Amino acid sequence: MDHNDKEKSFLRAVRLFNINETECAFETGKITTQIKIAVDYFFCQTKVDPYEEVAHPAPRRQYVITLKGKLRFKVSDGTTFILEPGIILIAEDTTGAGHTWEILDGDQWERIYIPLALESDNHFITDRI
Repeated sequence: MDHNDKEKSFLRAVRLFNINETECAFETGKITTQIKIAVDYFFCQTKVDPYEEVAHPAPRRQYVITLKGKLRFKVSDGTTFILEPGIILIAEDTTGAGHTWEILDGDQWERIYIPLALESDNHFITDRI
């Protein structure tokens, strides 16, 4: 971490991405707070469709902000990660079979979707060195 990182604040993030035309993976990281994100709109959702619990790609590049709920996401190779409030999901796995998820606590997932402009920066900083 360089000197400038010590002065910034971050939010934890997980990025879903395609590794080829049929498979997706994830990586953990962070996004800097107080950044401007190129978006035109956002929408909220509380409904949990059975469709979303089977493998599916993201319909567009988007941030998913969890307000309530704890979920386990699974990618193509079977590895999983936990998504809960305080962790931003950056969904960029827009082709192939996609990912699955299941709710771990209760039956609710309250979230905000923020679609990213087509060529915009996702502002993701990976944990990988």
